[in-house]
Amino acid sequence: MARVVTPMDLMNTSFQFVTLMVETQTVMAYRMLGMAGVWSVTPHEKKRMVDEKGPAFMEAMLAGTMTAARGQSPDKVMRATMAPLSRKTASNRKRLAKRGPKIK
Repeated sequence: MARVVTPMDLMNTSFQFVTLMVETQTVMAYRMLGMAGVWSVTPHEKKRMVDEKGPAFMEAMLAGTMTAARGQSPDKVMRATMAPLSRKTASNRKRLAKRGPKIK
Protein backbone atom coordinates (compact mmCIF):
# COMPACT_ATOMS: atom_id res chain seq x y z
CA MET A 1 0.00 0.00 0.00
CA ALA A 2 1.28 3.46 -0.94
CA ARG A 3 2.18 5.96 1.71
CA VAL A 4 -0.35 8.75 2.21
CA VAL A 5 0.83 12.24 1.29
CA THR A 6 0.59 14.42 4.37
CA PRO A 7 0.09 18.19 4.59
CA MET A 8 3.73 18.43 5.71
CA ASP A 9 4.83 16.68 2.50
CA LEU A 10 2.90 19.24 0.46
CA MET A 11 4.33 22.09 2.51
CA ASN A 12 7.88 20.82 1.93
CA THR A 13 7.22 20.58 -1.81
CA SER A 14 5.78 24.09 -1.84
CA PHE A 15 8.77 25.42 0.10
CA GLN A 16 11.19 23.83 -2.37
CA PHE A 17 9.23 25.35 -5.27
CA VAL A 18 9.21 28.84 -3.72
CA THR A 19 12.94 28.60 -3.00
CA LEU A 20 13.60 27.58 -6.61
CA MET A 21 11.45 30.44 -7.86
CA VAL A 22 13.19 33.07 -5.70
CA GLU A 23 16.68 31.83 -6.57
CA THR A 24 15.80 31.78 -10.27
CA GLN A 25 14.60 35.39 -10.12
CA THR A 26 17.75 36.39 -8.23
CA VAL A 27 20.03 34.79 -10.82
CA MET A 28 18.06 36.49 -13.60
CA ALA A 29 18.42 39.84 -11.86
CA TYR A 30 22.19 39.41 -11.43
CA ARG A 31 22.57 38.47 -15.07
CA MET A 32 20.43 41.34 -16.33
CA LEU A 33 22.39 43.76 -14.14
CA GLY A 34 25.55 42.22 -15.59
CA MET A 35 24.31 42.80 -19.14
CA ALA A 36 23.51 46.40 -18.20
CA GLY A 37 27.06 46.84 -16.91
CA VAL A 38 26.03 47.29 -13.28
CA TRP A 39 26.99 43.86 -11.90
CA SER A 40 30.40 42.28 -12.39
CA VAL A 41 30.01 39.16 -14.55
CA THR A 42 32.43 37.30 -16.78
CA PRO A 43 32.29 37.86 -20.54
CA HIS A 44 31.11 34.25 -20.92
CA GLU A 45 28.00 34.64 -18.74
CA LYS A 46 25.58 35.03 -21.67
CA LYS A 47 26.81 31.82 -23.31
CA ARG A 48 26.81 30.04 -19.96
CA MET A 49 23.18 30.90 -19.22
CA VAL A 50 22.08 29.42 -22.54
CA ASP A 51 24.33 26.35 -22.45
CA GLU A 52 23.28 25.25 -18.95
CA LYS A 53 19.53 25.06 -19.67
CA GLY A 54 19.42 21.87 -21.78
CA PRO A 55 21.46 19.65 -19.47
CA ALA A 56 19.73 20.98 -16.34
CA PHE A 57 16.23 20.34 -17.69
CA MET A 58 17.24 16.93 -19.03
CA GLU A 59 18.58 15.96 -15.60
CA ALA A 60 15.38 17.24 -13.97
CA MET A 61 13.16 15.33 -16.39
CA LEU A 62 15.15 12.14 -15.89
CA ALA A 63 15.05 12.46 -12.08
CA GLY A 64 11.29 13.01 -12.10
CA THR A 65 10.66 10.20 -14.56
CA MET A 66 12.76 7.72 -12.59
CA THR A 67 11.01 8.68 -9.35
CA ALA A 68 7.60 8.24 -10.97
CA ALA A 69 8.67 4.92 -12.50
CA ARG A 70 9.51 3.68 -8.99
CA GLY A 71 5.90 4.38 -8.03
CA GLN A 72 6.65 7.27 -5.68
CA SER A 73 3.98 9.78 -4.65
CA PRO A 74 3.40 12.93 -6.74
CA ASP A 75 5.06 15.18 -4.15
CA LYS A 76 8.24 13.07 -4.31
CA VAL A 77 8.17 13.15 -8.11
CA MET A 78 7.88 16.94 -8.03
CA ARG A 79 10.70 17.33 -5.49
CA ALA A 80 12.94 14.96 -7.47
CA THR A 81 12.23 16.96 -10.63
CA MET A 82 13.03 20.27 -8.95
CA ALA A 83 16.19 19.06 -7.17
CA PRO A 84 18.63 19.34 -10.12
CA LEU A 85 17.23 22.76 -11.03
CA SER A 86 17.49 23.88 -7.41
CA ARG A 87 21.13 22.81 -7.22
CA LYS A 88 21.96 24.71 -10.40
CA THR A 89 20.16 27.92 -9.42
CA ALA A 90 21.68 27.84 -5.92
CA SER A 91 25.20 27.47 -7.31
CA ASN A 92 24.59 30.23 -9.87
CA ARG A 93 23.19 32.55 -7.21
CA LYS A 94 26.17 31.99 -4.91
CA ARG A 95 28.67 32.41 -7.74
CA LEU A 96 27.10 35.59 -9.10
CA ALA A 97 26.52 37.12 -5.65
CA LYS A 98 30.25 36.86 -4.91
CA ARG A 99 31.11 38.96 -7.96
CA GLY A 100 29.33 42.04 -6.66
CA PRO A 101 28.52 45.38 -8.29
CA LYS A 102 30.79 46.81 -10.92
CA ILE A 103 32.54 49.82 -9.42
CA LYS A 104 34.54 52.06 -11.72
